[in-house]
Parts: sequence; C-alpha cells; structure tokens
Amino acid sequence: MSRKIEVIASDDGSSTIFLPNMNETYHSTHGALQESEHVFIKKGLSYLAEKQEEITILEIGFGTGLNALLTQIFANQNQNIKIHYHTLEPFPLDLEVIQQLNYVECLKGSKELKNEFETLHQISWNECHQLNPNFIFTKYHTKLEDFDTLLNEVDLVYFDAFAPSRQADMWTIEQLERVAKAMKSQGILVTYCANGQFKRNLKALDFELEMLDGPPGKREMTRGIKS
Repeated sequence: MSRKIEVIASDDGSSTIFLPNMNETYHSTHGALQESEHVFIKKGLSYLAEKQEEITILEIGFGTGLNALLTQIFANQNQNIKIHYHTLEPFPLDLEVIQQLNYVECLKGSKELKNEFETLHQISWNECHQLNPNFIFTKYHTKLEDFDTLLNEVDLVYFDAFAPSRQADMWTIEQLERVAKAMKSQGILVTYCANGQFKRNLKALDFELEMLDGPPGKREMTRGIKS
C-alpha cells in the first residue's frame, strides 16, 4: 500500500505521522507522547500492574512503536513485572521514517534506548523475541480480521486504531468481538476513543465501561472491562 507520509511535531514537541490522503495523524496533535503515556501506560498498564505481575498485552496498531517503547521502558523500570507484548500492523513504516521520530530525545533517553526503539522496528515479524528477561515481544504483519493467534489470553488491550471518523471499519462490533475473544475474563481494554457507537458496541459485548479523564486536548477516554 503506497501512502504519502509526513513526520510532524505535536504540541508537546514529540513526533507523530500525518497522512494527507486521510487527513489523519497517528497520535493526538495535542501531544503524541502525552497521549500514549496517559491512555495506555497510566490508565492501562500501571493500573493493571498494581494487581498482577505477569501481563499479556495486545496492541491494535503498532504504528510508530511509541506504545511498545513506553511499555518496554515500564518493564525495564519495574523488574517484578513480566510483559508479553503482541502487536498488529498491516502497513509498517519504513525505517527511514522511524529514524525521523524524536521519542528517545523527548524521553531524554540514552543511545541504548535509541537502539531498543529501532530494534522494535527491525526485528522479524511473526516471531517471538525475548528482548530482555521481563519483556517478550511479538509483532504480527497482519490485519485484525486475519488474526486469531490469541484466545482468552490477553490481560490488556491497547486499542489504538485510527479514529472512527477515519477508519470506521476498525470499530465495528465484529472487530471488537475478535478482540474480546482474545481477552481473558476481566481483561481490560483502553483507548483514547469515547465515541458513542463504540461504547454501545462494547456494552453489547458485555464490557463494563469506565469513562476516565482524557489526555491533553480530549475530555474523556474509555476503559472497558470484559465481564
């Protein structure tokens, strides 16, 4: 798939990707790094890590790798946590684009962290990689509708697809049902989205919903618990 791609700065100084053909960005223009840290790490991973020490994550939308990088940093900083990270991406970014992203600089990271970030993008697809003793990483070059590898295994879902206004097919009840089947009972789904139809779809799949304060520039976000 050929796409025109631009690397732009969001309001917190961190990079995101702009797709002119879709008029859409990979992250909030109010702050890419702030959004990921708030929605996926603070309201998802940190919340769950208070309750259990081994966590299986499924990310819908690897994209720039920012969520994966922040999760690996969390694992590095919390040695009592073991994370199995699975992520889907049908349209990977080229390495030359990845090298323009400034997340490591914004995080004041070392050369080692930069190497870790590039490794997430360079290692092979559809294979399990133990990147350190407590972070196990697998990325799948596939669409959600073609993914059936996990069944009742996932503790935490990072649902980070493009917004429903841009990619409505990713937020249908059929797609969410695929995600739900991968999740354990009482598994958690977090997303920046607070769209009404999306929330009704989750409720139809027997999720309990929590509407939480959103990241900068967004009033609300959603955390769903599979009941």
